[in-house]
Amino acid sequence: MLSQLAELFDDPKTISKIQVKLPYLFQIAELDSSRAGKVGMEVGSVREKIITAFLIYKFGVTNIDNNIPITEAEVDVKVFGSPISIKTVTGKKANGVKLIWTVDPTKAKEFLNKYKPSCDMLFVQVNWEGGKGGFYYITKETQIKHFIKFGRKGYIKLPKVGTNPRGVEIANEALEALLTDKDTKAIPIVWKKQELNYNVYDRWVEFWEKD
Repeated sequence: MLSQLAELFDDPKTISKIQVKLPYLFQIAELDSSRAGKVGMEVGSVREKIITAFLIYKFGVTNIDNNIPITEAEVDVKVFGSPISIKTVTGKKANGVKLIWTVDPTKAKEFLNKYKPSCDMLFVQVNWEGGKGGFYYITKETQIKHFIKFGRKGYIKLPKVGTNPRGVEIANEALEALLTDKDTKAIPIVWKKQELNYNVYDRWVEFWEKD
């Protein structure tokens, strides 16, 4: 367990800041990633940047490495040199969390045979419908424990043949076990959208207007 990250989940000021600011920032992320009222897949990358920015704010830019090669399937950022995976999902239930994005069935099977949890995870469940969700810190050790418990085929959910879900997922039952594990750190969040006077093009227009 990365102690610096774990401590954030016990700090009242940090907890309050996350509970207040994360819904607002994720709402902005959705607006920036939407077209004709539909949120695009790129929202995941924007959310990841928001979480990374939070880590930079808390620990300083010199202690955060976000220059991670795209070939790294699981690692999104390094905190004090330790690799961290950042994952977010939207819905009343925490499911559909991708371990790897691929539509190639051969690559999916190769991943199934080789995968083992390799780093700690920061996970966010966004729930605009029911309101309740959370921000979680799941250690590598906790993931490995449940990976062994469920077994490779019970922990990993392959895409169904003939469908195009774009990735290999953590099985729903395994994810629920991770989130409710006694060693998982959690900050509950009530997800409520605000009435925002926000236009995604305003800042770009302002840039063009400058001499």
